[in-house]
Amino acid sequence: MLAVTGTEALYADMGHFGRGPVRLAWGVLVLPALTLNYFGQGALLLVQPQTVADSFFRLAPPWALAPLVALATIATVIASQAVISGAFSLTRQAVQLGYLPRMMIQHTSRHERGQIYAPAINWALFVAVAALVLGFGSSEALAAAYGIAVTGTMSITTLLVFVIARRRWRWGRLRTFLVLGFFLAIDLAFFMANLPKLNEGGWFPLAFAALVFVLMSTWKRGRALILERLTRDSLPLADFVTQIEADDIPTVSGTAVYLSARPGEVPHSLLHSLKHFRCLHERVVILHLSVLSKPYVAMSKRIRIEPLSSRFYQARMDFGFMDRLNVADAIHLCQDKGVPCDPASTTFFLGRETLVPTKGAPMAIWRQKLFIGLFRNASSPTAYFGLPPGRVVELGAQVNL
Repeated sequence: MLAVTGTEALYADMGHFGRGPVRLAWGVLVLPALTLNYFGQGALLLVQPQTVADSFFRLAPPWALAPLVALATIATVIASQAVISGAFSLTRQAVQLGYLPRMMIQHTSRHERGQIYAPAINWALFVAVAALVLGFGSSEALAAAYGIAVTGTMSITTLLVFVIARRRWRWGRLRTFLVLGFFLAIDLAFFMANLPKLNEGGWFPLAFAALVFVLMSTWKRGRALILERLTRDSLPLADFVTQIEADDIPTVSGTAVYLSARPGEVPHSLLHSLKHFRCLHERVVILHLSVLSKPYVAMSKRIRIEPLSSRFYQARMDFGFMDRLNVADAIHLCQDKGVPCDPASTTFFLGRETLVPTKGAPMAIWRQKLFIGLFRNASSPTAYFGLPPGRVVELGAQVNL
């Protein structure tokens, strides 16, 4: 079980470090060390079968026992750090794909985009690990929960690869069933072997997974409902621009950037701004953000601009799900595309909705209240989108779910 999960961890690390470093570390250091270790334990057991209980530590002479324990402790810390880094990376991807609320993500390196820190996730992991240790009391008691969690994850991963193989790699049905069916049979064998331990603690990862699923599906569904409500009252951008250009509306200097949830439609923040201030900036950029299913988007291909008139521009900014969202870069990218805008005289307008639960909505009341709680505790859009705080204006609106 540990050998199989270790192999999966290798493939997960490839997503952070690339193929070359993983191959080098494995071939030069890890594989020779593991081979010597396991051969050594096997030789020891052949000579002294009574050492089966702790053959690893009995490999060392008595004077080296304490250093070996220290080394094993360090290895455990390193392994846990890999899990924590993976949790940070998966959380950011889930946020950018719209399955979790916005949360603070700190980049800890100027050179490596994958080195991030999520304070909320870090503290949540700390509380969860402490509760697990206190609740289960020993590593033997945790083994059942570990087995269900890992084998369940392996089975789900294989099923997801099945979908990718059919839809993205265009594999034939026979090839897909033969190749992935072989791996799925192994995964399900491991999973079924752990099912008898369901009452011994194996229920915990299933309950935790159900909780996470409810949170993510509620957030995704709630965001879709908000977008549906806002879209119902929206105006086509082309018609709006034509009407505005025909009216005599006072103009103020500078550039206004309005974030839009859907391309081709007028953002509600623009309508509220026009209603309250009764004027427009000399340049108005309607910016739509899109997080693609690929990890990175080159800076040269990140923005596309369509002039709608002498004043209005429609821009679409694409990010990969591993890219850092920094909307302030849009001004410099607009300048490169020929839009005359100055970062020092640019104002960003954001919409902030106040949500009200509604009876008879497509989502149950308890899920509406859960979504509203998640919505209220999401991090500030100013920090999340990388906007300069002194140049952001938020305009509120009430939305009935």
